[in-house]
Amino acid sequence: MLDKMSPNQRLLVAVLLSIIFFVGYTAIFPPAEPEVAQDAKTEMNKDVQTAQKNVNIEKKVEEVAGHIIAQSEKISSDLTNIVTIKNDKFILKIDTLGRIASKELLEEKFRNDDDLHAQVIPQDGTKPLFIRFADDALNKAAISTPYTASLNEATLEEGKPVTVTLTQKLPSLTVTKVLTFYADGHYDAKISTSQDVRHFVYLGDRPHVSKKLMAVAGALIYTGDDVMHIIEDGDAEGRQVFSDVKLASTFDQYTAIILYGFKKEANVIVERGRDDNPVVYFDAMKDENIHGYIGPKEYKTLKSIDPVLTNAIEYGWFTFAAKPLFALLSWLHDIFGNWGWAIIALTAIIRIVLYPLTYKGMVSMQKMKELAPKLKELKEKYGKDPQKLNAMTMEMYKKHGANPLGGCLPMLLQIPIFFALYRTLLNAVELQGAPWILWIDDLSRMDPYYVLPILMGASMFLQQRMTPNNFTDPMQEKVFKYLPIIFTFFFVTFPSGLVLYWFVNNLFSIAQQFIVNQQFKNAKEAKAALEKKSEK
Repeated sequence: MLDKMSPNQRLLVAVLLSIIFFVGYTAIFPPAEPEVAQDAKTEMNKDVQTAQKNVNIEKKVEEVAGHIIAQSEKISSDLTNIVTIKNDKFILKIDTLGRIASKELLEEKFRNDDDLHAQVIPQDGTKPLFIRFADDALNKAAISTPYTASLNEATLEEGKPVTVTLTQKLPSLTVTKVLTFYADGHYDAKISTSQDVRHFVYLGDRPHVSKKLMAVAGALIYTGDDVMHIIEDGDAEGRQVFSDVKLASTFDQYTAIILYGFKKEANVIVERGRDDNPVVYFDAMKDENIHGYIGPKEYKTLKSIDPVLTNAIEYGWFTFAAKPLFALLSWLHDIFGNWGWAIIALTAIIRIVLYPLTYKGMVSMQKMKELAPKLKELKEKYGKDPQKLNAMTMEMYKKHGANPLGGCLPMLLQIPIFFALYRTLLNAVELQGAPWILWIDDLSRMDPYYVLPILMGASMFLQQRMTPNNFTDPMQEKVFKYLPIIFTFFFVTFPSGLVLYWFVNNLFSIAQQFIVNQQFKNAKEAKAALEKKSEK
């Protein structure tokens, strides 16, 4: 069947199969969430008892660092909170181990499926600013010695940061954390120890706020050579050490926990944790000055804090195209004040840029349709001589200015644009809770009434009826007639912002196809009138 299809038909099948694969696979095999942590002290004592002895110091430090992950992931989350920092957008709490234990997002758009405010920091696992030592005995003391705080509760106001000092007095060591919190969600951390002992500061396990279709979640390390290293959940292998790190992040679809401002020589380590998920920490010095951010990956907010933070917004393979697309989309939003109209305007711009190519492709498809009967005659005449048939076919293409691949290029260009825009809309937290018109109150979610998918399917059907084809097999024609139904079915679960783009894109294609069809119709009528006139 495939060998009888035209290049355009094969390409459309390839696109369809790709969409079916990545939608179907993710629906059938959804990303697994980490299991709940086990009892902390039992596992910690077991790790301490089984620690190897009589090895060189560096090897022991590495082994203990590995045990730290297992221990810190299993520490009970039921600890007393000693500090609460809040404003109108979030409530942040610090526990007795000096960790940022939780951050609750208060904006309505961050309510979860149970209608509860989203928690950026997961209840179990490692938490931001968790400190562990290379010395086992020191760890045992640290795990049972609570921090004290200079204040218990504070309210953040714009332009008025809040500073809290945390102190932990161990038998042979004092740990001090001076944390300054800002209303935009970032903080400064000055961490010091009274003695120079080797210790590690943890970034914290990634948020579990949102993980939708094809969204990436895990850890991200952005280094000074402008390379983004991404370790997805389930893909962590052994230990990876990075230096000259500009930014380290654990993230899900819309939110991130970030540390930045590392010293150039600092080693940031990614270790394999539970379920082969990445655990991120850095080898700290006696006195550390570091910065952090916990919250939504809103581009403007991150850029205003520090432009390097915008690299925490991850678009996957299509980052090269998705980043400029989002920049353009954001600019359009500033003009229209609505993300839905911005998407429509972006679609129009893309169509205008591609217009010369799509027009040429449509013209080529019309010419191929007109040549179909003549090509059939050539095949009947020279079917037994493939070389002659090929030569005569190419001569006919050249004579009539037709290109059998002419319709492919516009579609090929739209495929990366479609996936880049898909990644853009999928990862843009700005679209979460963003309304468009009437029934669409969140462009990041599927259309609750299926109106847009149905309109998209109907527009695809109309476009298909208007587009010339040269099917030679009735079965092929029947299969392609069902494509609008198949696409409608899969687009039902897509973010309504993406369906809006595809629907509007179809409308532009219909308008352009109508113009091309009308031009050919007028040309035919003019030619027929001229021939009729000459006959008289």
